Amino acid sequence: MGERFTKEELVGLGVDVLTALMATEEVAAVVAQSLVLSNLMGHDSHGIVRLVQYAGYVRSGQIRPAATPEVVGRRGATAVVDGAWGFGQPAAQLATRLAVELGRSSGVAAVTIKNCNHIGRLGEYVADLADAGMVGMSFCNSGPIVAPFGGAGRVMGTNPFAWGVPRRDGASAVLDFATSNVAEGKVNIARAEGRLVAPGSIVDRNGRPSEDPNDLYAGGALVPFGAHKGSGMSMLIELTGGLLSRMGTSPAADYLGGNGTMILGVDISAFVDLAAFLDEVDEFCAIAKRTAATGAEVLVPGELESRTRVERERDGITIGEGIRREITALADEHGVDLGRFGLR
Repeated sequence: MGERFTKEELVGLGVDVLTALMATEEVAAVVAQSLVLSNLMGHDSHGIVRLVQYAGYVRSGQIRPAATPEVVGRRGATAVVDGAWGFGQPAAQLATRLAVELGRSSGVAAVTIKNCNHIGRLGEYVADLADAGMVGMSFCNSGPIVAPFGGAGRVMGTNPFAWGVPRRDGASAVLDFATSNVAEGKVNIARAEGRLVAPGSIVDRNGRPSEDPNDLYAGGALVPFGAHKGSGMSMLIELTGGLLSRMGTSPAADYLGGNGTMILGVDISAFVDLAAFLDEVDEFCAIAKRTAATGAEVLVPGELESRTRVERERDGITIGEGIRREITALADEHGVDLGRFGLR
């Protein structure tokens, strides 16, 4: 069971909690808006629930809440952003803006982020690149929690990948997925709500398949999507995102934690006329959708998220009782009044 809240309510309580954690008003607004955007898009695993995780990172010193990112290196069409171990979203937004700037001047751009904490949903950043008339790509590694194909121990992170292309209607075609069969955040939500996870999502600490989300947090591991294909893709994200960002690979002794992030931008107008490109995107999408079998529908990447956003902006965002209790406990710890959201 859950109750619906407006995006304004969720952003407001997010800002209140984050400022109580010593984030500046500006940083708190950026992070809260990013989290709630994930809720609006239907990706609740990267939504307001992350406040609890971020609070834990602040307590442990992983997140330095008052830190701000900065550009620390440029060379041609490349740049490096230092996240300064602050909240990850401001660093990723800075890197995205830089990728747009460099892409427009050079045709292509590659930006890495070092000293970077969790940046949230990667689709947000490639959608921003698409809105700027670019093809955007992004990927990052993260703490080891995924077993390689054929293995049982934790070696890779969930290591998400996102790819975005603009469309005329403004609803970019955005592909965004973890290279694990399911995102860790979704397992966390299942645990909070007392649900099982889908078969083929996790193994317990002995490498046996499990549907109990508690087994993941008792030393188990997530499973890569697509068997050897997802496993191989995740490994290459470790070797590219992790190493080029100087964060290291997830299982290495000198791994720094956080997200070793790379953001790529390709200026479409450097290769073809943008208007003609958008016409052909529309034509392709229309052809693909016409092939739908009886009683079925062909969806373009990002289409489901766009529909969900329209519905949730109109009807509100449903937050489950388990998540509300966790956030309420956090708010109580810091003397924050959550109003009707609070649940004990």
